[in-house]
Amino acid sequence: MKKIFVLPFLFFITFSAFAQTDDAKTLYETAKNFMRTGDFDNAIVVLGHALEQDKNNLDMQKDMVMCFYLKRDYTKALEGAKKLIERDDADEACFQIAGNVYKALEQPKDCEKVYKKGLKKFPKSGPLYSEYGELLWATKDYSAIDQWEKGIELAPAYSGNYYNAALYYYYTNDKVWTLLYGEIFVNMESLSERGTAMKQLLLQAYKEKLFADPDIMKGEEKNKSEFAKAFLESMSKQYSLAAKGITPESLIMIRTRFILDWFDHNAAKYPYRLFDFQRQLLQEGMFDAYNQWLFGITANPAAYDNWTKTHEQEYNAFTAFQRTRVFRMPAGQFYQAK
Repeated sequence: MKKIFVLPFLFFITFSAFAQTDDAKTLYETAKNFMRTGDFDNAIVVLGHALEQDKNNLDMQKDMVMCFYLKRDYTKALEGAKKLIERDDADEACFQIAGNVYKALEQPKDCEKVYKKGLKKFPKSGPLYSEYGELLWATKDYSAIDQWEKGIELAPAYSGNYYNAALYYYYTNDKVWTLLYGEIFVNMESLSERGTAMKQLLLQAYKEKLFADPDIMKGEEKNKSEFAKAFLESMSKQYSLAAKGITPESLIMIRTRFILDWFDHNAAKYPYRLFDFQRQLLQEGMFDAYNQWLFGITANPAAYDNWTKTHEQEYNAFTAFQRTRVFRMPAGQFYQAK
């Protein structure tokens, strides 16, 4: 009799121990590993088992929808996305995921409803403003800029809206906001491909927009932003420095004198983190290196490489400084006016 009961008991212990290793958390980690390797089919299988044990887990449900989206099964992705945004605990990512699904299905009206619903719940969501603006821009609705500006105003630490707004203004007659938003974005995403592309745009904007006309204030009579007009007035004082062309070296002089003038006349009225940062670099002897990094590598890569070798100490100091800081715009420094 003793042997009859020992084996089933041992089997029960072994089976229980095995089952405990396959709890929802463990299964979820396995699914995420499949996702990282691009094996979305296996991720879906494992997530299905995990959700049987923890059916209301929001993160698992989001990843399930993402798996269907990434394998382009948009029908199932949409089915899951609709459920996500109806949840009481739906977060910003739920609305982003749903928006991506509707974009993939080329249903802009439904996509717009998703973003509006998301922004009603999260009125300070930088990502939702950014992606809503991108949707409008794709449909040639130029009110997209209103969404990006709102995102900059309400979520100033999110980089995407600066990127989109800088691109938008580059293709308008505006002389100010590509320069400011573009430089802010480069500092927020200094190592990204978009950051590298924005450096090129910045250099072109100084050449083609700000200093293209000797009268920098021309056409600014109706500009409603007093901050923007103050920026242009201060820059107009530096116009003579552009006489030999816009180069990294001339921009260093122009921008140095601009900062000195700005803090003499405008900084108290219009505090601005970007200008505070530039003055800090000036005071710490890194402004030349910063401008070479910002413009030199784009203007002439060979000359920039030579500069880094002949100014090794300055280059190394600035590079070390960059690695230790995070650039973020604070709230309350939004000066755009329509």
